[in-house]
Amino acid sequence: MSTTRHLVNRRRRLATSSSRAAVAPVSEEGPAEETTAPPDLRKPEVEPEQGQEPEPEPDVTTRPRLRPRLPALLCALTVLLGAFAAWAFTSAASLRETPAQQNTALTDIARTSEVKGRIGEAVGAVFSYDYASPARSDRAARTHLTGRAVQQHKDMLAEVRAQAPQQKLVLTTTVTASGVEYLDGDRARLLIFADQSNTRTGKDEETTYAAAMFAVDAVRRGDTWRIAAIDTFTR
Repeated sequence: MSTTRHLVNRRRRLATSSSRAAVAPVSEEGPAEETTAPPDLRKPEVEPEQGQEPEPEPDVTTRPRLRPRLPALLCALTVLLGAFAAWAFTSAASLRETPAQQNTALTDIARTSEVKGRIGEAVGAVFSYDYASPARSDRAARTHLTGRAVQQHKDMLAEVRAQAPQQKLVLTTTVTASGVEYLDGDRARLLIFADQSNTRTGKDEETTYAAAMFAVDAVRRGDTWRIAAIDTFTR
């Protein structure tokens, strides 16, 4: 009986020891799996040698941002340059079509000098009047006036003509300065500055002086320039 119990106890011990031997590798493999980790992919930091400055790391974040912006900026610049070129071409074409670009008063010196001289003589002739020879004023008007200026001249000298025989008036007009404001082919506009003296040659002789400023429109008729309109800047 004791032998049988001894055998049973021995088998139990063998079974217990075998079960512990089977469990032990599992418990040892567990920590091995836990401690196994992927190696560090980062480059090991290398300490710079003594007296050598560390190399600066490249700026990885800014370069990808600048690269996509450059094509966009170039496209925007191209659009702006194209718009400016179109605007400049349109502006130049419109300027060429405006009457101001046809003004040759500053470029055609010979024609400008000619119209100034001819109109200066015409103004002096038509705005001078002598009670003793009214026919001279009439001839000057027929020679130097045309268009609206004919009637305008009559209206402006109507009072002088009416008073001249009684007061023995002599009106003298002298152009002191003139400027060509506009010159285009056979048409021109001039600004006139003149001095006028009005003398009464009767019993009590008296002379009065005045300055005048007005503009005239001139047209070329054949070989001469004529006054076509008179602007006294009054409404």
